[in-house]
Amino acid sequence: MSIILGIESTAHTFGIGIVSNQKILANVRDMYTTESGGIIPTESAKHHRGVADKIYLEALEKANIYEKQIDAIAFSQGPGLAPCLLEGMKFAKELSKKLSKPVVGVNHCVAHLEIGKITGAKDPVLLYCSGANTQVIAYASGKYRVFGETLDIGVGNFIDTIARFFGLGFPGGPAIQKLAENSDKNAKNFSAKNFGATKSGTQDFVGYIELPYKVKGMDVAFSGIQTKLKQLIEKLHSQNARDTENKKFSVSQTPGTQGVRDVIDSKSITLDFSLKKNEKDKNFRCFDNNDKVPINYINNSKKFRVNENERDKLRKENSEVNYTIEDLAFSLQETVFAMLVETAERALAHTGKKELLLGGGVACNSRLQEMCKIMCEERGCKFFVPSRDLLVDNGAMIAYLGEIMFLAGIKFQGKEIDKVDILPRERTDDVIVGWK
Repeated sequence: MSIILGIESTAHTFGIGIVSNQKILANVRDMYTTESGGIIPTESAKHHRGVADKIYLEALEKANIYEKQIDAIAFSQGPGLAPCLLEGMKFAKELSKKLSKPVVGVNHCVAHLEIGKITGAKDPVLLYCSGANTQVIAYASGKYRVFGETLDIGVGNFIDTIARFFGLGFPGGPAIQKLAENSDKNAKNFSAKNFGATKSGTQDFVGYIELPYKVKGMDVAFSGIQTKLKQLIEKLHSQNARDTENKKFSVSQTPGTQGVRDVIDSKSITLDFSLKKNEKDKNFRCFDNNDKVPINYINNSKKFRVNENERDKLRKENSEVNYTIEDLAFSLQETVFAMLVETAERALAHTGKKELLLGGGVACNSRLQEMCKIMCEERGCKFFVPSRDLLVDNGAMIAYLGEIMFLAGIKFQGKEIDKVDILPRERTDDVIVGWK
C-alpha cells in the first residue's frame, strides 16, 4: 500500500491532497481571490507561501495519517504561473528533505484527465476548460494528444477578463453564471437543439446578442467575442451613466408633470426622461421598476396602462442599448459553450471514442455540463463529470496521478531532486506517458 501527498500551486489555488490505492483520503485547498481585477501572480504566490503549512496540517489530520507514513510527494510541475509553481516546488522539496521521500513531478493538465477516471470513464475525450487552458485531449498512439485548443486565450481567463469589464472580482466564472441565470432570455427558454450548429462558418443559433462564433476544425478563438463584449459593455456603462445623470432631475422640475408624483410613489414608477413628452396627447412614458415595461400616464388622471408590445420598440427608439448586463452574460455563455461543445463533438467523431469527460474549473458551470450531456445523448456517448472539488484546481488530482507515476517507477530521489525544476510552459502533448 502506498500513500502519496500531492501539492497543487499552478495559479490561484494552493491545495494538498492525500491518496492511497487510488482512494482520496484528503483534499484541502485555499484560494487566492480579489474583490476587483484579476489574478496577480506574485500576490498569489505570497498567498500560497502563507497558507502552505496550515493546509498541510489540515490534510494530514483529515487523512488521519502521520507524515512519516507518506511514501512520496507529488507536485504540479507545470504548466502554470512561474511564481506560484515555485512555491509549490519549494514546499515539496522541503518535505522531501525532511521526510527523506522521493518527489514526483506531475503535469497539471494530465492530472485533470487522470482524476476524471475516478468517475468510471475508461478511454474518454477530455474537454478541458480551465483558466489558461482550453483543450480537447485524448490518449492515442502512446501519448495524450491535443486534438483541438484555443487559438488565443483560455476560456477561464476569457471569462475572468469579461468579469473585470463588468467590474466584478476574481474569479469571475461563478458571478457570470449567476448573471446569465437572471437574464430575461435565460437558457431554460431555449430548446435542447438550439446550440452548436453551424453552416458555412456561420452560427445557426446565437445568444440574445449576436457574438462572433469562430470554430476552425477542432480549434476555437475567443478574442473576437472579447472585443465585441467590451464594446457592448462600454455602451451599457455609458447609457447607465446618462440615465443616472437624467435621474438627478426631480419630477417637479419637469413642466406638465403635476399629479405624477402620486402615481410614482404608489406604483414604484420612475420617469424615463430620455423619452420625450408627447405634446399631442400630453402623455408621459415611464418604466415600472419591477417589470421594466413601458407605462403611459394619461392626462394626469392617475390611471396607467401597461403596453408590453411597445417595450422593445421604445428601447430601440430611445436608447443606444436594449440589453442588460445579464443578457451579455447569458449571450457569452451560450455562444462560447456552443463552440466548446461543437469541438468536443468533432473530436469524438474523429477519434471514434464513446466517452466525453469534462475537466477544469470552468467545467463547474451547470449550463456547460447540460449542453455536453445533451450532445452526448444525441450521439449515443457516455458523459462523465467529476464532483466540483475535483474539477477545480486541487491537490487530490496531483496525488492521484502522482501515485500512478510513483508505482510505475517515475520519481526523483536523492541528489536528483536538486535538479528538478518547474515547467511553466509544458504542454499536454509534451508529457512522456510512461505509466500505461
